[in-house]
Amino acid sequence: MSESKRIKSILGGSAGNLVEWYDWYAYAAFTAYLAPHYFPKGDPVATQLNAWAIFAVGFFMRPIGGWLMGVYGDRHGRKAGLTLSVTLMCLGSLMIAVTPSYEAIGAWATVSLVAARLIQGLSLGGEYGASATYLSEMAGKQRRGFFSSFQYVTLISGQLIALCVLILLQSVLAKEDLAEWGWRLPFLIGAALAVIVFWLRRNLPETESFDKREAGKKSSFGALFREHPREAAVVMLLTAGGTLAFYAYSIYLLTFLSNTSGFSKEVSTQINAGALLVFMCLQPLAGALSDRIGRKPLMVGFGVLGVLLTWPIFTALETVDSPVMAFLIMTGALVIVTGYTSINAVVKAELFPAHIRTLGVALPYALANAIFGGTAPAVALKFKEWGWERGFYLYVTAMIAISLVTYLKMRDTREHSKILED
Repeated sequence: MSESKRIKSILGGSAGNLVEWYDWYAYAAFTAYLAPHYFPKGDPVATQLNAWAIFAVGFFMRPIGGWLMGVYGDRHGRKAGLTLSVTLMCLGSLMIAVTPSYEAIGAWATVSLVAARLIQGLSLGGEYGASATYLSEMAGKQRRGFFSSFQYVTLISGQLIALCVLILLQSVLAKEDLAEWGWRLPFLIGAALAVIVFWLRRNLPETESFDKREAGKKSSFGALFREHPREAAVVMLLTAGGTLAFYAYSIYLLTFLSNTSGFSKEVSTQINAGALLVFMCLQPLAGALSDRIGRKPLMVGFGVLGVLLTWPIFTALETVDSPVMAFLIMTGALVIVTGYTSINAVVKAELFPAHIRTLGVALPYALANAIFGGTAPAVALKFKEWGWERGFYLYVTAMIAISLVTYLKMRDTREHSKILED
């Protein structure tokens, strides 16, 4: 494949990934606004907790999506998996956008919200494996870390665009209008963009790794854990601390800056967006660095710094009163987690042979993400409700330490890559 065609395919796959993650993160960005519409009126903290619990529920659908759509992508092609995932994401976003409030239809509003997040979880469970595999296989040997890092560039871009839409709506709409109906607009935008991405992905070329996969071997749940139990365990363990740190340092901090630090929703959103912009720009740099020095040093660096600095980061943010200082602290936290985010996709893809690669990347990752990543905001708020918010900081530190042990024990996948065998 020519270099220009390779880059075009990577950009095409990345653009679709961006829209998928925008649709997913729009829920997190607008939780404070949509929550009152889907639950009976009562304690605001309880309402927020319920909304974040549904955020976590979507993550528990991701392992099912990783399983079903991982097998689908291994058997029918990476392109087919990417196309199916964006179709489901479009449906979920549209449901959130048009579902009437709790006052209008009662508990059916809550049911509809849960159903929409389950559909989106199913979609994203397949999206991660398909996009990580597609980008890793499309990238050449010398720049695989660099090009595969765009999986997280677009993931962060989706989150950042969701925040920018929030900032825009906060600036152009009255608070009452945003709270009443304006929060539905980002979900309508997401559904419309997903339709465009559907047609874009239908025209992507298939990867050579899929076309040359070993004949006679099939992807399945049983085959993954029977033939590749060690690799599946490695994916779960290396993901556990990384995904928890990512959601703690990014998604939850948007709530933390308002509830604990005392910033307004508007200022908290601006701090979060600025830090995520820097974070996004760091991903290709770290990915390119991994092509020169290996994947393992970056992951070990994240593990060591995460264990040492998570507690100081959160305790400093508790009392910070300067938006600039809050931005610098949050940015520092995201610089640390870059050692995981920039290369986690390619590391997982390099562990598995082509015939089971999408499933191998997607399912163990989705399991760890459901247990540790998606639950992060709800667990943090539960600690706060118990009056021991700092217990969450210890929890994050402990899980990063577990992943650090995995990083230290595993081989560097740049030098021992299954993709090279394709």
